[in-house]
Amino acid sequence: GAGGLQLQELATLRNRFKRDAEFLMQATTPGDEDEKSQEEKDAKPLPRINRHTIFWIVASVGVTYYVDFLYNIMENNDIKSWWFNVGLVLLGICLSLAMFCIVYLEWFKGIQHYDQKYPAIPPITTAAFIAASCSFNVALWPVWSFFTPLILFTQFMGVVMFISLLG
Repeated sequence: GAGGLQLQELATLRNRFKRDAEFLMQATTPGDEDEKSQEEKDAKPLPRINRHTIFWIVASVGVTYYVDFLYNIMENNDIKSWWFNVGLVLLGICLSLAMFCIVYLEWFKGIQHYDQKYPAIPPITTAAFIAASCSFNVALWPVWSFFTPLILFTQFMGVVMFISLLG
């Protein structure tokens, strides 16, 4: 019927835009020898240790030492414990989903692009992480005031860079 015709027209239009976009990309690319395929990019990752990695790890260690991060997390009575516990649960969800993707899907199942096979995982993980970071900021605000987001961001980047060295 009319619905099938509209779907066919949309598919034709989409394919035409796709062809035109591919043509434009080829026309604007200076040379094919400079262009790398996705497989080549996957096969040749950027070096793990670079100045950004070192900077964030050193910054994280420095912040941990300077603000006595671990002692404050364990002993400070000004922390809003309900918000902190909510943050821990949400962070646990993020880490569980990440471990599921990395360990189970990539290592055991051999699925490299799991976001295509399981499209709900990235938005759930992102939402849980954003909610966790908000919870931790609320929980730790009485301890470090307006420095809290900066401290938590530095710690997050240090952990991410350290994990990137392991993988």
